[in-house]
Amino acid sequence: MKGYRENLSEALQAVLPITLVVMILQFSMVSMPAVVFIRFLLGALMVMAGLSLFLHGVKTGLLPLGELVGAEMPKRASFAFMLLLAFILGFVVTVAEPDVRVLAHQVDVVSGGEINRNILILTVALGVGFFVALAMLRIIVGIPIAYLLAGGYVLVIILSFFTHPDFVPIAFDAGGVTTGPVTVPFILALGVGTASVLGGRSSITDGFGLVGLASIGPVIGVMILGVVFG
Repeated sequence: MKGYRENLSEALQAVLPITLVVMILQFSMVSMPAVVFIRFLLGALMVMAGLSLFLHGVKTGLLPLGELVGAEMPKRASFAFMLLLAFILGFVVTVAEPDVRVLAHQVDVVSGGEINRNILILTVALGVGFFVALAMLRIIVGIPIAYLLAGGYVLVIILSFFTHPDFVPIAFDAGGVTTGPVTVPFILALGVGTASVLGGRSSITDGFGLVGLASIGPVIGVMILGVVFG
């Protein structure tokens, strides 16, 4: 019961401030139609309830599962299979990420269907999967994360000169939406779990950084897509 109260408190802290701001604007400046305002209030209540349940699910299911998978992979799998599994896991959690689907829908609508939502989701998921595998390689081999981050963003800067201008802002938004509520908990738990069972590895210095690396993948992937379609 204590866990449910904590999750509800976190949900209230996340949603209540913006709800109060909108209410103040409603009675001072905006004056939305009553039907729209009531829908907003009902939606805010649903978001609070859904977010508290989601947080409970993450803490009781998603995080333990990610840590367990990360801890068991080095014991039971070969080096190549670990990288393949990391790629697959990064791919599938990105496909399931709601933020990615929202971005793909908005881009599809604004572009009039020229940038297909399914192609964009696939590109983003492939980018995340590749860089999650690269992040796992970093943990296993012990590559400094600064080298990978620097190399990734140098590649982003180079690609920005060759990709179609319409794809550059989409690419950076694609990197942002992958840091969503489904992808982040699982990838973090996967890295921490893997680092915790490898000798000479620190769960703090080696287990974190996966999300930062994973967010580069979609940027590069969408920019390459822009080069191809541009």
